[in-house]
Amino acid sequence: MRAVRNTDRGPALVDVGEPDGDSPLLNVVSSSVCGTDIGLVAMGSTGYTLGHEFAGVAEDGRAYAVEPNLFCGTCAQCRGGHTQRCTGTHTNLGIFVDGGLCERIRVPAANLVPLPPGLDVRDACLVEPAAVAWHGTSRAAIQPGERLVVVGGGAIGLLAVAAARHAGIHADLDARYPHQQAAAERLGAGAPSGEYDVVIEAAGTESGLARCGELARPGGRVVLLGVYHGLAPVPGVVTLVKELSWVGAMAYGRADGEREVDRVAAMLAASPDIAATLITHRFSLEDAAEAFRVAADRRSGVIKVAIHPA
Repeated sequence: MRAVRNTDRGPALVDVGEPDGDSPLLNVVSSSVCGTDIGLVAMGSTGYTLGHEFAGVAEDGRAYAVEPNLFCGTCAQCRGGHTQRCTGTHTNLGIFVDGGLCERIRVPAANLVPLPPGLDVRDACLVEPAAVAWHGTSRAAIQPGERLVVVGGGAIGLLAVAAARHAGIHADLDARYPHQQAAAERLGAGAPSGEYDVVIEAAGTESGLARCGELARPGGRVVLLGVYHGLAPVPGVVTLVKELSWVGAMAYGRADGEREVDRVAAMLAASPDIAATLITHRFSLEDAAEAFRVAADRRSGVIKVAIHPA
């Protein structure tokens, strides 16, 4: 079987053994490249198949997206619906263990996300990143009348705009590149102006954090969706003077007993313009190395790269 793994020459298509175990077998149809994948490659992480944003078709012919978080289900956090905070055995498909950038993978039945009518399996690789953005927007706890802005025009930032729109909340977006701002406008976002009650940080950069401090009103709150492997350099003086609150958001879990990934799948099915706007490039599995190169070059006009084994 063919799979994409990081090698001494970068991401490459290699031959690996067939997936074993008793879990349902999924024939992968779409797998998108995440900034985390690019980071893992840059770190030199090897020995496993990449890809945690993927979807495919099971042997029974049904199409599914995948919730890649594997959790114990019995700890206090899991029982409370916060499976992303699992304190027991916790891992993630595609991050240090085999993921979905391959032809076939076995996935626990509990992690399969049935696709609603209207969501093409070729676009369903967006379910995972959209759930990240959905969860962050939920953590913002936006109240009626509050103003929202998203900082960072990559896939997560744009999906946060889409999640807010789905909830009936208007969001503006502060982007670095013109093609990102244009994509935000297609999703209903405007350019930033004035101060905001809630700022969602989706850039993952020091300059993005500083921009959040500028845009937040006194007493406002900032939701961290960007990933920081070390310290997050929060602007100290602005935080103190404005008395800002910083809220963490990680992955996704359950809300009112329902998986956030299921809610997001319904959102993507109801709004096909989201996938049409975000997936700017598509590659075959054979062209995975080029797909990673393009995904890493934000100046090229890329937003989200999808790879199709089938």
